[in-house]
Amino acid sequence: MSRIYLDDAGSAPVLPEVREALRNVPDGNPSSPHSEGRAARAALDHARDVAAAALGVRRTEVTFVASGTEAVNLALFGAGARLPKSGRMVTWTAEHQSALAAARRMQEMGREMVIAPVDAAATVDPDAIPAGTALVSVGLANNEVGTIQPVADVIARAHDIGALVHVDACAGPRWIPIPDGADLISISGHKLGAGRGGLLFVRDGVRIDPRLYGGPQEWGRRAGHEDVQSATAVATALNVCGRDRASRTQAAKVQAEALQAALLELGGAPTGGKERLPNFATCTFADRRGEDMLLALDLAGVAASSGSACASGSLDPSHVLLAMGLSLEAALGSMRLTTGHPTTDEEIARAIEILRRVLSRAPSHA
Repeated sequence: MSRIYLDDAGSAPVLPEVREALRNVPDGNPSSPHSEGRAARAALDHARDVAAAALGVRRTEVTFVASGTEAVNLALFGAGARLPKSGRMVTWTAEHQSALAAARRMQEMGREMVIAPVDAAATVDPDAIPAGTALVSVGLANNEVGTIQPVADVIARAHDIGALVHVDACAGPRWIPIPDGADLISISGHKLGAGRGGLLFVRDGVRIDPRLYGGPQEWGRRAGHEDVQSATAVATALNVCGRDRASRTQAAKVQAEALQAALLELGGAPTGGKERLPNFATCTFADRRGEDMLLALDLAGVAASSGSACASGSLDPSHVLLAMGLSLEAALGSMRLTTGHPTTDEEIARAIEILRRVLSRAPSHA
């Protein structure tokens, strides 16, 4: 019996369209003037045009990078370096660690920082942005519980007081559109089904300093050899996700609702907001440990994830769940099931049977 993959939010399976697009990508250096280099440059230019069209932006606003984390760091450190030292930065406690770690490092470097609280659904509050703010970073959707954020309201509030807005869109753009108006947008390739790479949108007129110094590649924003394969993969995945968003979203919603109902039937307490990514089913079990449940599901043939993480031999609760006000016990017993493009209804039915079998057993206590 084949395994069932329910960790699309952790890393989406590579799309067949991406595999096909990568078959004919040339190997030359796009900065070289010979025929092989020109072929590589043409492929890179094509990838940039495809990505720009999928996002509805200008090609000069697209910068290819190695990952979503690099895109977030380039956005925050790059924009921060151009802003007055007196301008504060605002983000929220349930943001991805790439944004929070960058924010804390900027704070250590002397930038005034506001890390605002979220509510019980991990939703941010645009009113937390005070006057005097120069840069705001907000996620399109929470990567652990799927809550869709009021990004349009955040952009409006920030722009009213003259602040730049970075939207961390590593989670969500394959399922929901990105609101207009952001100054910087980070995108992760492997969360789209590209398997690699990343992208940073920089609105024309916004200046950022590079994090890598060297040649003038990527409009001077990112020095180094351009990875044509990664750029092609990301651009292709963006195009496919935009093209198929409506149909895929409805199918994912039905599947995730069935999984969520099964989790609640088995004693789970729901997490996340009412407005959430359509492929998310999340909950916590007060009398269980997430790692125990994941290992049992893995042995039974289901790949899932938990809000808690095991690092260096010590169990750490999810910072997102704690920021939402959950107890330590609840945060350590979290479960996240996320469907993807290849997920079938038959797999969902089998997964529910396995969940009932595995989670109906006697609880395991830490």
